[in-house]
Amino acid sequence: MKMNKKTIFVTGATSGVGLKITELLVAQGHLVYATGRNAVALKALERLGANVIQADLTTLAAINEVCAQLPPIDVAILSAGVGKFGIAPALSDEAITEMVELNVSVPIYLAKRLAASMIERGRGQLIFIGSQAGKVATPKASVYAATKHAIVGFTNGLRMELAPFNVKVTAIHPGPIDTPFLDKVSDESGYRESLGRFLLTPEEVAHATLKTIERPVREVNLPRIMGLSSKLYALAPATIEFLGKPFFNKK
Repeated sequence: MKMNKKTIFVTGATSGVGLKITELLVAQGHLVYATGRNAVALKALERLGANVIQADLTTLAAINEVCAQLPPIDVAILSAGVGKFGIAPALSDEAITEMVELNVSVPIYLAKRLAASMIERGRGQLIFIGSQAGKVATPKASVYAATKHAIVGFTNGLRMELAPFNVKVTAIHPGPIDTPFLDKVSDESGYRESLGRFLLTPEEVAHATLKTIERPVREVNLPRIMGLSSKLYALAPATIEFLGKPFFNKK
């Protein structure tokens, strides 16, 4: 699909979905500003044509510094995230803090700053890469799910707050994605194998995300069957938890 050229900012651009989104945007001719921690990956994106900013966004100073380097942004795709799976009592305080900071605080702080400029210009779009975990929590993912639940609540409220200013808010909620993220979230073996046919590719999520740039929607659920399961969960949580035990307990 042919797009109008836009100035687009991507976080988490050095791996997984964020990396694939950045590559596709550059290939389509957009003016792309990409940030992440991995200097090697950023250098590769720079060679492709992206404007890169190396940063650890877990401090307000870094967030302010990155935002100061950006021109007026048409679309911001907030993709940075981290996960560590395990029952809540077994997680380290450091792991919990990192998830809350990167998955919740960082996108909220960025959205606040980016939206202010968009409001002044009377247009813009914020796209958040959430998770189906924000719709349906599972064992050994309680803290991660809590951070993604927060993004569901934030995007739903922010969407209404920014609507009068012609600033769109879209949430992308994918299920498990076949990226290095899966290798880091759990210390147990077999997690990737247990997900089987539910695994998405980064390309699938990236293409679905890019489609919303030209046609902003409220949210996108991937795969569609998980979007259905989240709706059923809202209606009958105990039933879904009971039926899902064989899958949940594989984690």
